[in-house]
Amino acid sequence: MRGDCLDTIIISDLHLGSDVSRAGDALAFLQSVRFKRLILLGDIFADLNFRRLTKEHWKFLGHIRKLSNPRHEIEVVWVEGNHDHGLTEVMSHLVGIPVYQEYAWDCAGKRHLAIHGHQFDSFAIANTFLSKLGQFIFLYLQKIDSKTHRFARYLDRLNTRWLRLSEQVAHGALSYAKPGKAERIFCGHTHAPLSREREGVEYYNSGAWVDQRCTYITVGPEGVAIHEYIPEEIDYRDPGKERIPAFADFAGVPVPAGLSVDEVYEGIAS
Repeated sequence: MRGDCLDTIIISDLHLGSDVSRAGDALAFLQSVRFKRLILLGDIFADLNFRRLTKEHWKFLGHIRKLSNPRHEIEVVWVEGNHDHGLTEVMSHLVGIPVYQEYAWDCAGKRHLAIHGHQFDSFAIANTFLSKLGQFIFLYLQKIDSKTHRFARYLDRLNTRWLRLSEQVAHGALSYAKPGKAERIFCGHTHAPLSREREGVEYYNSGAWVDQRCTYITVGPEGVAIHEYIPEEIDYRDPGKERIPAFADFAGVPVPAGLSVDEVYEGIAS
């Protein structure tokens, strides 16, 4: 795929800072393709705790910063997800990319709209405390799970099915786009790739990078497609072993002038 220059790539739900994040594979994928626009469609982080970020996670962020350099002529945008809330202002500055609540662009005569999708999750909206508690428990389960985190990943898929989250977000997104906002709408949040069409509006979910099956979306004049990323070699090493101090220089993500790592972290967490 290296020889083809794609118009737009969409990835979401990396959950950097969690033990199930497939940041290394996401980095390898982005390094293997050429594209004009990259949309990070929310939940790039698991939570506000930067101390959970591993060497692998910082390398991914360093590559995003590299891509955002104007000399590469690549548009990189970040659409905020519910897990990203509270991080976007600082990380936008450090990684050098703009952050949006929703992002719209035109391609092949159609209006496209990217929004994370938690806005259409009625359970999360009505049960903020339970959602936060569930996120905390899920992060803890990853610590005590096996090296491949099969149980934690199974619970993640079970949660999506139990809440009928895929269909709920799809219905909400299609209704949101219907008043003429867009012909195509893209979401993440559910961790399950999906495509739907209703009354002339197309809906696509980009899936996630936290399970054995990682998916992404390509958009261009030829249309929209959901793809599965298959790494050349599956590595079952625990990605949580090499945790390092936040804002490591080797990742190319510098600490703002005059601020220490702890000051940056405390400013975000407060």
